[in-house]
Amino acid sequence: MFMSLTLMGAAACSESFNPKSTLPEVEENVKFNRGEFAKGADVSWITQMESEGYKFSNADGKEMECMQLLRDHCGVNSIRLRVWVNPVEGWNNIQDVLVKARRADRLGMRLMIDFHFSDTWADPGHQLPPAAWAGYDIQQLKKAVEGHVTEMLQLLKAYDIEPEWVQIGNETRNGMMLPVGDISNGDNFAQLLNTGYDTVKNIFADAKVIVHLDGGDNMYLYTKMFDYLKTNGGKYDLVGMSLYPTNDDWRTCVDNCLSNIQTIKSRYGTNVMLCEIGMDYNQAESCRDAIALLMTKGQESGLLEGIFYWEPEAPSGYNDGYNKGCFVDGKPTVALDAFK
Repeated sequence: MFMSLTLMGAAACSESFNPKSTLPEVEENVKFNRGEFAKGADVSWITQMESEGYKFSNADGKEMECMQLLRDHCGVNSIRLRVWVNPVEGWNNIQDVLVKARRADRLGMRLMIDFHFSDTWADPGHQLPPAAWAGYDIQQLKKAVEGHVTEMLQLLKAYDIEPEWVQIGNETRNGMMLPVGDISNGDNFAQLLNTGYDTVKNIFADAKVIVHLDGGDNMYLYTKMFDYLKTNGGKYDLVGMSLYPTNDDWRTCVDNCLSNIQTIKSRYGTNVMLCEIGMDYNQAESCRDAIALLMTKGQESGLLEGIFYWEPEAPSGYNDGYNKGCFVDGKPTVALDAFK
């Protein structure tokens, strides 16, 4: 998701970074099965929001932990979490991700890990390497990728948490860790991807590795990237998409996305995961209908393996203007009703 967010100063790290380590109380042992259609949510902001005093409740006003609320009242069975290397404020670093991953696991939910390979947002407009990796050449970056992925995944493994999916890069339409990892820079991006792929498989052999791009309704982006990977021997298991329709054109946007999913399968032999979707919080009915259509058509074709809503728990205007959450006053709207 393209974000233009203001980061606070370094002093905020010790003052505000305080992810809750407590696990939710659960009365029943629910465990969602691997391989089922993923009905997911990226809730990477959740620990930060809790530190800021945000609360969540169901339609009856009962306060609940957010992931359990999404599971029990919105039909969500999977959680996606982003990983940053050395974020200024601490949120989304490896330890913060572990806190959230343990909660998801306690609730029996499946897990996607999304490596940005940056200290902050990685998206089409921002693909900078972490500050500690600045000036690295391709060999040094490959070693850094291997170390970072190993650290995160081995920590999860120590807690007996096995992610079902792992993204190597986030919305990498032109590559990642630019300029070294730009797809215009020889086979560097493919080398970085393959380093991540091999590292994931060495730790979790059954995890599906995803290459994720924005603009799921724009086939040009996917042809450009996946032709490049085919030429340069890039390894992946699923194509990941972001899709952000608007109220005026959501049907056209969804139709184009579904057409692109068919094309990707026929051209590259690969299924698709919709890693991000969202619409404005006040367009909840259209959002529900868009998700329902994608789910129905995607499952009928057998080519779409799941849909993840991006930060549904975020209130209007959160973090300098994000308006695509689907909670109002701490309660979910109807946007996720398609998952029920």
